[in-house]
Amino acid sequence: MKLSILGARVIDPTSGLDQVTDIHVEACKIVALGAAPAGFVPVQTIDAKGLVAAPGLVDLNVALREPGYSRKGSIASETRAAAAGGVTSLCCPPKTKPVLDTSAVAELILDRAREAGNTKVFPIGALSKGLDGEQLAELVALRDAGCVAFGNGLESFRNTRTLCRALEYAATFDLTVIFNSQDHDLAEGGLAHEGPTASFLGLPGIPETAETVALARDLLLVEQSGVRAHFSQLTSARGVALIAQAQARGLPVTADVALYQLILTDEALIDFSSLYHVQPPLRTRADRDGLRAAVKSGVVSAISSHHQPHERDAKLAPFGATEPGISSVELLLPLAMTLVEDGLLDLPTLLARLSAGPAEALRLPAGKLAVGGAADIVLFDPAASTVAGETWLSKGENCPFIGHSLPGVVRYTLVDGRISHQA
Repeated sequence: MKLSILGARVIDPTSGLDQVTDIHVEACKIVALGAAPAGFVPVQTIDAKGLVAAPGLVDLNVALREPGYSRKGSIASETRAAAAGGVTSLCCPPKTKPVLDTSAVAELILDRAREAGNTKVFPIGALSKGLDGEQLAELVALRDAGCVAFGNGLESFRNTRTLCRALEYAATFDLTVIFNSQDHDLAEGGLAHEGPTASFLGLPGIPETAETVALARDLLLVEQSGVRAHFSQLTSARGVALIAQAQARGLPVTADVALYQLILTDEALIDFSSLYHVQPPLRTRADRDGLRAAVKSGVVSAISSHHQPHERDAKLAPFGATEPGISSVELLLPLAMTLVEDGLLDLPTLLARLSAGPAEALRLPAGKLAVGGAADIVLFDPAASTVAGETWLSKGENCPFIGHSLPGVVRYTLVDGRISHQA
């Protein structure tokens, strides 16, 4: 279908384009920016005056909960929610049931994502069989089945030699490994950041060193093995400082941060609300400021939702007995726009961290607006407001932002030139 988007402010972080112009789409591709090609007659037009057109957002961690956890979410429900948040491409972590450590599971996820048609889905394969950190998964077979990177989540390798061999094997085939650096022994049993808030509430703490000790080890192993690495869900100012030092030494490392870590701190736990129970935990204001500075400078090149939907019962027990995680992907753009509203980032930089940055980190075919490229586009109104939860598409309602008025409204999300979400 031929489609024209007329009069939008088009921002493409990759090319540096930022001007009011038109976008013309045909056969899933962008065929022109500006004047339409000769003889081009659109079947549909979108009047986008006052709207911003940007590359569809790329989210590096969205738990789809399928297969195995249908009470929490499904590929259909969570990709629909993602499209409402402006996301056109997303990566799903390997913690499914069965674990995403075989080609059959990867193919199942991709088939169901294609059936749903809401977003493009790129699976992250398990680095070890069953995520148990003992035996290496069939990485090449998983790559051939469509996995774009490999990780073990917060399930750590207890044997460092085994991890080192896994990284060397991944490096041989130029595979990207995703680290969620948290020392198992230092974090075991913890519920909140180890500090005054946790002490006041009587909650067992997870020290900052749970991240930095594991991160220092992982960076040294990356340097030794030569593997391409992405560090996910960083939470501390010292952690991002270690990443900056590694990048300065020329290591091939990138990093992302959960959007809620740029907004919230451990002070949010003061009423024992389980909606703020996340792993790794919310940390201090100083840590939040360090993460924000790293995002602004580009040391952290990607902002992700780290969307983890849960059924209602999962958050109804006492704090320590609840399941960690926040459902937030369908608020990804409005929540991120609070960083612009507060003067922390300008709009082009924010869009770079939500599209081009994550796409480049995992080498995904996404995150830019270019003639001949896929027509994956988000159109949003920066002057309007979203009331979080007024409509809710995710199966998981475990979101502390419900009821808040947030800046920006996603009007259209287009995947391959087809409207997958319209407000």
